[in-house]
Amino acid sequence: MSEAIRVSTLHVNGIDLTVREMGDAQAPLMLFLHGFPEHAGAWDDVMPAFAVRWHTVAPNQRGYATSSRPQDIESYRIKNLVRDVLALAEALSPGKPFVLVAHDWGASVAYATAIAAPNRVSKLVILNGVHPGPFQKALLEDEGQRQASLYMHILRDPSAEERLSANGYEKLMGMLTRFGQQSWLTPERKAAYLAAWSQPGALTGMLNWYRATPLVIPRPGESVDTAKPPALDPSQLRIRMPHLLLWGTRDQALLPVSYATLRDYCDDLTVQEFPTADHWIVHQETDAIIAAISKFLDRQ
Repeated sequence: MSEAIRVSTLHVNGIDLTVREMGDAQAPLMLFLHGFPEHAGAWDDVMPAFAVRWHTVAPNQRGYATSSRPQDIESYRIKNLVRDVLALAEALSPGKPFVLVAHDWGASVAYATAIAAPNRVSKLVILNGVHPGPFQKALLEDEGQRQASLYMHILRDPSAEERLSANGYEKLMGMLTRFGQQSWLTPERKAAYLAAWSQPGALTGMLNWYRATPLVIPRPGESVDTAKPPALDPSQLRIRMPHLLLWGTRDQALLPVSYATLRDYCDDLTVQEFPTADHWIVHQETDAIIAAISKFLDRQ
């Protein structure tokens, strides 16, 4: 019989984070960061495979589910999200390096954490998520990626909460299925998503991640100069530890161009593409990504 997932709450960086964990708490730490509009349970099928050797932990990040849900935009600046991760790692494994695995928005936090604290992150695994340098470049220079990302303006709008929560969160659930039916999205999983989204203030917390990001997505007809993109220096944004990128090539929100220049920012990058998966690769190719991550972690 497999070990059950343990659920607890940790007070770190001035907030409460609920976490799902498996494995020996004295084992090396392996953190899993979810994206939008998911929650910590997104990793439930992945964590058991690593819990024999690792202390596997998936937090509900700030704003999500039953973790603290600040309502101000400033609380969701990337510096605060990185501090959450580092404080959580310090509480669970003081002073020791840890493995960081992340998807979607969780990947943005993971990249920022790896940049800010290269001595703490021993290995970095990203699944369909983007480094700010290559992604901002794609948003400015590639029409396809720019069009694919225009939805972010909708999510930043003050009316987004009302729109997404209407009819039992119909449109928010539709973001999981907009490009095709997802067989992994069982009635039980749908119920778990609805429970997470329905927490008071959770939807605003989730959307504030979009409102807080400095990424610039030019609107139709807007010039790059008018958009005033942030200056992103590759020398200041390096990923120095071994890095594995797992990519579902059918992703229609993040196109391959969004990581086309990623090698310019990395000392040690391995890329593995999955032609049958899209943005929800965690659920669609679970066994294959477990195998890929295991091989990567075993590499000397």
